[in-house]
Amino acid sequence: MINLESMIRTDSELNQIQDLDILLERVLLEARKVVNADAGSIYVGQMVEEDGVISEKLAIKYSQNDTLQKELPPGQKLIYSVFSIPIDDKTISGYCALTRKLVNVPDAYNLPSCVPYSFGKNYDQLSGYKTSSILTVPMTNAESRLIGVIQIINSIDKDGNIVPFSEDDELQITHFATKASMALQKAQIMRTMILRLIKMAELRDPKETGSHVNRVAGYATEIYDRWASKHGVADEIRDKFKDSMRIASMLHDVGKVAISDAILKKPARFTPEEYAIMQKHTVYGSALFDDALSPLDLLSRDIAFTHHENWDGTGYPGWVDPISGVPIKIGEDGAPIGKKGEEIPLAGRIVSIADVFDALCSRRVYKEPWKEEDVLKEIRAMSGIKFDPELVEIFFEILPSIKQIQKLYPEAD
Repeated sequence: MINLESMIRTDSELNQIQDLDILLERVLLEARKVVNADAGSIYVGQMVEEDGVISEKLAIKYSQNDTLQKELPPGQKLIYSVFSIPIDDKTISGYCALTRKLVNVPDAYNLPSCVPYSFGKNYDQLSGYKTSSILTVPMTNAESRLIGVIQIINSIDKDGNIVPFSEDDELQITHFATKASMALQKAQIMRTMILRLIKMAELRDPKETGSHVNRVAGYATEIYDRWASKHGVADEIRDKFKDSMRIASMLHDVGKVAISDAILKKPARFTPEEYAIMQKHTVYGSALFDDALSPLDLLSRDIAFTHHENWDGTGYPGWVDPISGVPIKIGEDGAPIGKKGEEIPLAGRIVSIADVFDALCSRRVYKEPWKEEDVLKEIRAMSGIKFDPELVEIFFEILPSIKQIQKLYPEAD
């Protein structure tokens, strides 16, 4: 049983997390700790349109499994299926969402005949993992609107045996879900505000979609996480940076709101003159954070300003004032000298890879998406030229996680 001091500390930590995705993953981890569960998944409610009919479904966001995780190489994350399910009485999580009631299943393979839901054995059959006890709890906001569902699996007793979840577990997870829902509602508001800013940019630049920025932010956060692990960054520092990184990366191209529609929406490649104007979006984006009040503001400024710098110094905007764009260091040709190597902030170097990878994989008005093998060849070829070589190696190490993020945030049809 988790103690009161630990619960208060966890509540406080959850409320300090700003990004919705970072928070969802942490909520699932802490929920499992509360009742000592081996595995679990967290789902969010989302509106889906199918054949002109709008309905609410549950979409899986994160899945964790300590038993299966131990079988993976160090640093590699568990890969899980991305899917959504109807909110009805056919599945355990769907029934929980439908009724807004906790569901405690002692044995998934021996459900009582009186319950309407069933247990799908497909995951167990594919993974070789045996699901026994399941505890599923709804998360709702102050207006009783569904936020999502936490489903935790296989309670482990002090001797390491899998046992049913107890009544005490039910009380603790219910309390935890209430507190987590409050933190999630706050993070949802933050995400909504960010996506509205992105929507403004999308009105100007059709490439700047919510799916694109969510993917770029997801890739960037995963790359940073592996980099931080390799460099021995303390967990507390790493977690705080990831939280800011996830949000700041979404705003990497926000400066495009200041670029002319004639350029942004041009259905062809830019002329040299147009390209020079487009490059100014880095300075415009940086200037939006001139009155930085927090580490998030500072990181957003760095990323907006430097995500087009190249490792070999050939990128832009180079050594210019981040607010005015006035050159600070000028080369023999009279142009600003480009920043290179570790002169470029780490966050900018990371988002550079994430942004280019997603752009190459995506359809544009002037091009079809590249084949995956060609994209990966290009990323590898640009190591030491456009990209930080160490970060390129990390990118390929976590490629399964990168592909997972692509599935989580598909482009709308």
